[in-house]
Amino acid sequence: MLSALPYVAVIQLLITLGLAVLVFALARQIGVLHERIAPMGAMTSDQGPAVGEPAPPLSMVTLAGGRIELGAAAAAARSRLLLFVSPSCPVCKKLLPIARSFANAERLEIVLVGDGEPAEQRAMIEQFQLQQLPYVNSPQVGMVFQIGKLPYAVLIDAQGIIRAKGLVNHREHLESLMVAEETGFGTIQAFLAAQRLAAREQEEVGHL
Repeated sequence: MLSALPYVAVIQLLITLGLAVLVFALARQIGVLHERIAPMGAMTSDQGPAVGEPAPPLSMVTLAGGRIELGAAAAAARSRLLLFVSPSCPVCKKLLPIARSFANAERLEIVLVGDGEPAEQRAMIEQFQLQQLPYVNSPQVGMVFQIGKLPYAVLIDAQGIIRAKGLVNHREHLESLMVAEETGFGTIQAFLAAQRLAAREQEEVGHL
């Protein structure tokens, strides 16, 4: 019995080493998986004014009868979010209450943009209690920004520069626009790609 003890200790040591290797490999795979399923930002489009360019100056009349300058520097020194929506778009209707609370939380000026029958636009405003938000109903804005799908958002900073844009289906997409503005990258995908590149470069330097 006593002679068997060293063998048991060796076996336990080998099992412990095997488990350590397994945990290390598992941790590495989790890191790879996390990188692959990193949060996707708003899907951008190459059409229309590009990120980093000044937004086209547009002087528009809202459904309430007021005038709003789109693309100009904001008097309140706040970023402006143009949200292109439609009463016939189910995703738009789901996003509207989220966008309203998101704008309040982020101190954004949100401007809704539609293109259709004024009565339908006003009905949607009443349904979602959007009276406090400026609503521009004009095909001109969509043509200038070359909007093809809805809901679509364009984030313009206080100086009138386009900082981010893309299709937005939920709050995470809206947040990705803010991340793009804060980091200086046009999309969150570009930000994550830059992080991965920096990590690889740092790893290569460490091996030298």
